[in-house]
Amino acid sequence: MCGIAGMVGKQDVGYVLYDALTILQHRGQDAAGIVTCDGAGLNLRKHNGLVRDVFRQSHMDWLKGKMGIGHVRYPTAGSASSAEAQPMYVNSPFGICLAHNGNLTNADKLKTDLFHADRRHISTNSDSEVLLNVFAHELQKATPKLLRPEDIFRAITELHHRTSGAYAVVALITGYGLVGFRDPCGIRPLVYGKRETETGPEYMFSSESAALGMLGFDLVADVLPGQAVYISTDGEVHIMQCAREVIYSPCIFEYIYLARPDSVIDGISVYKARLKMGEKLADSILDKYPGHDIDVVIPIPETSCTAALPMAHRLNVKYREGLVKSQYIGRTFIMPGQLRRQKSVQRKFSPVEIEFRGKNVLLVDDSIVRGTTSRQIVQLVRAAGAKKVYLASAAPPVLYPNVYGIDMPAVSEFVAHKNTPEDVARYIGADWVIYQALDDLLECVTGINKDIARFDTSIFDADYVTGRIDEHYLSRVESLRKDTARARYMDDGEVVEMVAQPSEQF
Repeated sequence: MCGIAGMVGKQDVGYVLYDALTILQHRGQDAAGIVTCDGAGLNLRKHNGLVRDVFRQSHMDWLKGKMGIGHVRYPTAGSASSAEAQPMYVNSPFGICLAHNGNLTNADKLKTDLFHADRRHISTNSDSEVLLNVFAHELQKATPKLLRPEDIFRAITELHHRTSGAYAVVALITGYGLVGFRDPCGIRPLVYGKRETETGPEYMFSSESAALGMLGFDLVADVLPGQAVYISTDGEVHIMQCAREVIYSPCIFEYIYLARPDSVIDGISVYKARLKMGEKLADSILDKYPGHDIDVVIPIPETSCTAALPMAHRLNVKYREGLVKSQYIGRTFIMPGQLRRQKSVQRKFSPVEIEFRGKNVLLVDDSIVRGTTSRQIVQLVRAAGAKKVYLASAAPPVLYPNVYGIDMPAVSEFVAHKNTPEDVARYIGADWVIYQALDDLLECVTGINKDIARFDTSIFDADYVTGRIDEHYLSRVESLRKDTARARYMDDGEVVEMVAQPSEQF
């Protein structure tokens, strides 16, 4: 889960890319970067931190060029080192910069092949650098002299043959243009748009359509699974299907949690999908607790607000926003380290006590992963005077690791692992807990885009659409993702020591 953007413009694109990354900040808060192409030169700024902290006025003044790409990073494979901030660069052929959202599941093998067969050295633990070098190698093989669109498409076709996993990519080829492409399953999202200016059309790639609309671009289309869209510096658009076999399988967690509600992903409105999730979940409550005593429905902001509103309507109870969220605390789900997440939760929410005192409260959340955040919020609500506290999850129980770019914890850290909803309720201190049924969740998103064959629901059912995910692979994922394997923290949540990582990572 990262955010990527790219633009071919008629004027300098640095400030527009800055705005795009700010809009996509929810997709990654670890690092940010922008590279622009000014003729034959490249200007790059990237570092750990939020967009607003990474880019100062001096950096923006320096990011000249009518073409560029940007990235906000959420660490999955690799570490939180600033060396792994994106975009990443390789000088041959032409000079290529790449921004990647997703995760390669065969990065180890690719890294070995790149060293022994392709004679390319990988200097970080990032699978994005692996992907960049595979693309660069295949492009070098495919290009006789001057670069042509068909050479780019041939390189991406070969890249699809070599790689496995999830990848939405925007790459800048110095002096030539931008290319955006997705893996053959289309697991991670990528769209492109167009806006007319007095000097001609401008184009933008983005992880989400919301960034396009807010910056004045009209959505043209999603980049389809296995498809590549190449936009040259003079604004010519070339499109080709580069993967012969595709299984259109967007990640369903985009609609539950990851994406902004004002985005449309693969033709499906995130907002409408979340409304339906709330309706389905309310029906489940009415079926299981027909004589419920709920007084008020209160969402745990912000992702669950959309689902909570139709729930209250269908349950015929009041909807209130009784938890005030600090806008200056990041998304705790994507923060590394359990202690840091706990500290952030304590500072993130403040209850409006009059909405809780003496009431039976139904809290609504988008999902329950570790359960520690839910536990703290339930304690907060009880301290505010609630008589009973119920919790509804818009997602089914999270039971399996995500291997496609979402850094969910090890299986042993999932609160639903080997636990019933009743067990979970006891652990978090709620009177009862109810989850969305997987079939109901699928009904919320299916049938809208007829081209979608299925959705990636692997975190709920271990059905990994790309295949070749065995117990050995999952064991390695677990060893890397346990909180104790990543960082040690002081009481204030600051990292004081990064624990050594294995030399080969996914």
